[in-house]
Amino acid sequence: MTSKPLEIGDYAILKPYFERQAYDLSPYSLLSLMTWNGHLYRTAWRIDGASAILSFQSDHDPEDRYLVLPVPPPDELGVDDLVRLAEDAGIPCFWFVPDDRVERIGRPVLETRFRLTEQPEYMDYIYRTADLATLKGNRYIRKRNLINQFERAYGNRGRVAVEPISRENVPECLVFLDEWCHLRGGCDPFGEDMLACERRAVIAALENLEALEGIGILVRIDGAVSAFGIASRLNGAMATLNFEKAYPHVRGLYQYLDRECARLLFAGFEFINKESDMGLADLAKSKESYDPVRRLRSWRLDLR
Repeated sequence: MTSKPLEIGDYAILKPYFERQAYDLSPYSLLSLMTWNGHLYRTAWRIDGASAILSFQSDHDPEDRYLVLPVPPPDELGVDDLVRLAEDAGIPCFWFVPDDRVERIGRPVLETRFRLTEQPEYMDYIYRTADLATLKGNRYIRKRNLINQFERAYGNRGRVAVEPISRENVPECLVFLDEWCHLRGGCDPFGEDMLACERRAVIAALENLEALEGIGILVRIDGAVSAFGIASRLNGAMATLNFEKAYPHVRGLYQYLDRECARLLFAGFEFINKESDMGLADLAKSKESYDPVRRLRSWRLDLR
């Protein structure tokens, strides 16, 4: 069956399917799929019955291909459905199969037709919005102390302002992103490492935020953009913090941004998905420090 290469203009077509999707893993964020497309993997899609079927292929290795679960899943998605989709696409591999979906289908049943391999670098960290918006209790005392230090240094002197990301201030966000990359050792515009690919994904998100129905805030210090966060709906109960950037040398700024994102971007959502740690120890430590209520594992399924 023929699939269409994914483009930003496809958002309106795919939106009704993703509005009904029930997965909690962040790779099923439509904004994320749109903005990361073409960076590491190219995405294509087709409609199969009441679901969108997405496939991914590496630019560097034609054999490096995979599917994700149908969006939304059929009411009784089973192992036979997955086998059919894999055979129809000629791609015998699924990525980003949530742990709860493995349990729902039944691991013993899945293992009759697929080899299951955990993807630990793609385990998502999930938090209660109320926890991150209020930071109450002893578990968050260090976060509150850092925010207090930041507010004493900047906020009480009127040096800090928070505002929505808009078409008008996107150019300033892009300037900040370049400076942030420079502090990280540079993001090669043509590079293929994760940092370079993420930079291009962030640029795509900023330049298409309105079209992709994402929302974002930025933090100004002395009038200059010094941090921003971008979020999008994942499902009815959960939204994803897709991108979050702040100057690392400003003490407490990341914690301040994180709290403001929870307060301003996730109203109406019970949970925040802050995505995975990509196997990076420092990032894992940071995400653990916010005391997630759940860690959702991801699985790879290879057709036997």
